Amino acid sequence: TQTQRMKPNPSLLTQQLDYLKLPYLQQHHGELAQQSAQQHWDHVEYLRRLIEGEYTQRRQRVIERRVQAARFPVLKTLEQFRWDWPKKINRLAVQNLFRLEFLAQKANVVLLGNVGLGKTHLATALGYAACQEGYAVLFADAISVINDLAAAQKRGLLKRQLKRYLGPELLL
Repeated sequence: TQTQRMKPNPSLLTQQLDYLKLPYLQQHHGELAQQSAQQHWDHVEYLRRLIEGEYTQRRQRVIERRVQAARFPVLKTLEQFRWDWPKKINRLAVQNLFRLEFLAQKANVVLLGNVGLGKTHLATALGYAACQEGYAVLFADAISVINDLAAAQKRGLLKRQLKRYLGPELLL
């Protein structure tokens, strides 16, 4: 009968969500459906919350993959930076860098200063911020890059290895 065909088949829904690779929807549709009924959400609000959860979960996985690919020595953020040392740092200029406009302009940023002033911290934090905004990032110290490219040249693989360093939108 028609009412039998209209009954939801939870295993079919699970299979379809699995096939479409929608793990958040698969794990939370039932729980959110109960909340929806209790709180009297309309269909659009229920759908919006499901999609928002899927979007957030996916975006977080993408950021995690970008951070892993960036090969940061340690994760740092701008919020962790100690502004009280050094005293001569131009805080507004540094904070402006975190708007990431230099990436769209294909401009370079050079951080200069003595040892221990926070250049690596700021560079790492800048790279992490870029990862969160969807940019491909690679962190590599200059000596490693030079040694890597010299070894690649000896093996006849320089062009291929150069792509590794030229590919990311931000090379630190």
